[in-house]
Amino acid sequence: MKLFSAEEVHRLLDYPYLIEALRRAHLSEHPYGDHLLADDPAGSGNQFVSLLGWKAESAIAAKLVGVFPGNRDLDPPQASVQGIVAGFDPDTGAPRFVADGEAMTFRKTAAVSGLGAALLARRDSEVLLVVGAGGLAPHVLAAHCAARPSIRRVLVWNRTAERARRLAGGTELENVTVTATEDLDAATSEADVISCVTMSTTPLVRGDLLKPGCHLDLVGAYRPDMREADDRAMSRGTLFVDTRNGMEGAGDLAQPVGNGLLDWSDIRADFYELVQGGHPGRSDQDEVTVCKNVGGGHLDLFTAEALMARCDG
Repeated sequence: MKLFSAEEVHRLLDYPYLIEALRRAHLSEHPYGDHLLADDPAGSGNQFVSLLGWKAESAIAAKLVGVFPGNRDLDPPQASVQGIVAGFDPDTGAPRFVADGEAMTFRKTAAVSGLGAALLARRDSEVLLVVGAGGLAPHVLAAHCAARPSIRRVLVWNRTAERARRLAGGTELENVTVTATEDLDAATSEADVISCVTMSTTPLVRGDLLKPGCHLDLVGAYRPDMREADDRAMSRGTLFVDTRNGMEGAGDLAQPVGNGLLDWSDIRADFYELVQGGHPGRSDQDEVTVCKNVGGGHLDLFTAEALMARCDG
């Protein structure tokens, strides 16, 4: 059985490689997946998540992670997502590897958003806005730049401005300028691609300000009470998801559907339909596209397969 540290996961799963691996994985049928989400019995708001993906001819992957948002406020701070991803032989059930769960989650989640940009964002996109400056933020920043090499400027906004400045100051990408901004509305109107990675329960991105042709990537709002974009953004944009499985729990979709603004049939396509050609994706240069990154055990399975393939190669 192999053990992969966080450093090894980040080294082996570079974003150009992982985004392409996820694209190829969506050419096949959806594998079996299931999940269990447990809330802290003490009512702290902490959660523990178990995700399972099973592809009979390839692998079984199980992710066990805790989601403890308050960890970032500890002294010293700890990651809010911690755990493991384990891979098993589909024929014998024998364990094949264990990998750092935070690193695998960061890589998978960011690469899914990167694939969404590769499928939906304009090819001439030059300005990326990252909303949020937590642990996932540098990864979605890197993944979007890998998916759209035309990006030349990155703006970072965070409620705590110092965190945005730290992220911007600590990011070095060839031919890309990264700066922090305290004016979210101005940055929204300038961005060609916007990626939201927050724990917000109130909308941050205003749809009226979205630039024609903008691609909006919504990664947070994984609970029904969370929200990153307002109703105008959701009604103005053409809606896509990485997967329809579990999308009912995402606040940016569930709330507009609940108040009658949208219907679930307004989701135009998922990644399987986009990758396999069942939907053309962007229809014109001025269309606003909105993609909700829902996640799921099948994506952890695809990422586990990619890790093993890179290692075996």
